[in-house]
Amino acid sequence: MAGRFLVIRGGAIGDFVLTLPAMALLREAFPETHLELLGYRHIVELAVGRRYANASRSIEYGPLAGFFNPKSELDAELSEYFASFDQIISYLFDPDDFFTGNLRRAGVRNLIQGNPKIGDHAPAAAQLAAPLEQLALYLDDPAAHLFPSAEDHALAEALTGQQAFVALHPGSGGKRKNWPLDRWIDLAGHLLSQKQKLFVIGGESDSARIAELRSRLPRGAVNFAEHLPLPVLAALLSRCALFIGHDSGISHIAAATDAACLLLFGPTDPAVWAPANPGVQIVSSPSGLMNDITLDSVRAMTDSVLRNA
Repeated sequence: MAGRFLVIRGGAIGDFVLTLPAMALLREAFPETHLELLGYRHIVELAVGRRYANASRSIEYGPLAGFFNPKSELDAELSEYFASFDQIISYLFDPDDFFTGNLRRAGVRNLIQGNPKIGDHAPAAAQLAAPLEQLALYLDDPAAHLFPSAEDHALAEALTGQQAFVALHPGSGGKRKNWPLDRWIDLAGHLLSQKQKLFVIGGESDSARIAELRSRLPRGAVNFAEHLPLPVLAALLSRCALFIGHDSGISHIAAATDAACLLLFGPTDPAVWAPANPGVQIVSSPSGLMNDITLDSVRAMTDSVLRNA
């Protein structure tokens, strides 16, 4: 089937990666269809031209705000844009159906409203794919997969070289999900004592923690990769011997590249939020507090994974 599909997906990096299994269903069922994404440009580039999507448009385009007002005069160009699609799947939070109603006013006929609010009854990726059952598409595997381009891999190789390395991401989007920084420093010291090459990854909200790590780790002993374009970061993480992180968007990127991952979970439920990829191992706090994950337990699992790599 040819035609035009649009997936509208806001949210953070992890939210987008968790939606990839749903997009994979669309791509597999409709391989000839033009599939476009409306989202945050720096995030959706993970998928554009990289297996899933043909094109993208920014969700931060000013006139789009009118589509959330039931009485607004709709932008003519945007109305024509939305009406050009044969099927739209929207994951925007729209409790009053203002956005949905305005898409209908713009001439959209086939609209599936996905619920971006995740419950505690199933893996998040499965919940995000469930609305596609309206198209007779059913998710069997909730694991997400990313496909960096040849150019992404070339840029990553220029940063990492050929030597194997361990990637550490000591941050996340929420303080309660972060393991104490002193333990990250001790873990880095343990890995350096084993002659492991280290890359510390910094994301959008990690500046303060990364700055402290820089000041407390031996100068020149650790490589830092901050604020990389996400497709290049995905290519870089696909090359690591082990990725260690929290419940974060960057952890979801690492898992989706099929990297071996050791992920530390506290207040969030790994049965819902952890990546479903087979290379992922979880260290979960029994109390839900990140302070209760011991350095010894993480160090032991790290050593085990690296021995068997």
